[in-house]
Amino acid sequence: MHSLITDLDGIYVDATIGGGGHAQALLERLSEKAMLIGIDRDEDAITSARNQLRAYAQRVRFVQGSFSQIAEILMNEKLDFINGILFDLGVSSWQLDSPQRGFSFSKDGPLDMRMDQKAQLDASQVVNTFSEKDLADILYLYGEERHSRKIARAIVNVRQKKPITTTRELENIIWKCMPNRRHGGIHPATRTFMALRIYVNRELDELLKGLEDATKYLKEGARLVVLSYHSLEDRIVKCFFKNSDQLDVLTRKPIIPSQEEILSNPRARSARMRVAQKSAREEGIKA
Repeated sequence: MHSLITDLDGIYVDATIGGGGHAQALLERLSEKAMLIGIDRDEDAITSARNQLRAYAQRVRFVQGSFSQIAEILMNEKLDFINGILFDLGVSSWQLDSPQRGFSFSKDGPLDMRMDQKAQLDASQVVNTFSEKDLADILYLYGEERHSRKIARAIVNVRQKKPITTTRELENIIWKCMPNRRHGGIHPATRTFMALRIYVNRELDELLKGLEDATKYLKEGARLVVLSYHSLEDRIVKCFFKNSDQLDVLTRKPIIPSQEEILSNPRARSARMRVAQKSAREEGIKA
């Protein structure tokens, strides 16, 4: 959290508060005058974070919302600027560990993958109703899956007999498509599940809008910190930082976790952190 803090008394935003882990680490370092806005699309995450951070209740405001709503959220909170914002992208560990949410193939559950349970589109609809071409495009564009056409074709063949409704059913279809079954490396279904999740939640569009709006609210010298977990996200962040005339990039190369961090949290192995700071050329929201 040291990369984010520039003012111990400041106003900070955790744009993906999840279970509240990063927020707690931040609040422990800030003064009692500081304030945190905790945002998440997932209502369950807000509930979990509220419980985790109950000792800091007077210093935290919880809001259910998406990256694309950050400007609206900050305006509703009557804030003209913030001193820093953290984006921890992707899906949280507790979401992955909840079979009923359908984010992971490690445990059988419904094909859902919605971060906001009120959203209409879920992974089951995509898998069972989208054309073979559209499925292949989604898997290739959002998952960088080399076998996207083969997997899409297999999905369509199976669903003609019966709908694909669970994560385990989809995983089994993907296994059968792999020319060389897994011998080390990532699980064959990883890229497909990631692609579906990103598409269902419009994650890349949400990320870009969130970065744009958050930058407008940063006070001079304030920090924007992004933790990404795959190349598509990291590429968007890198390009946004590089092309922004409002930000000074503090990390020319992404910061990666140490071996010690990976051993204590294997899911952090693909994490990439980039940090930028609001330049002196523009501050806060224009009148």
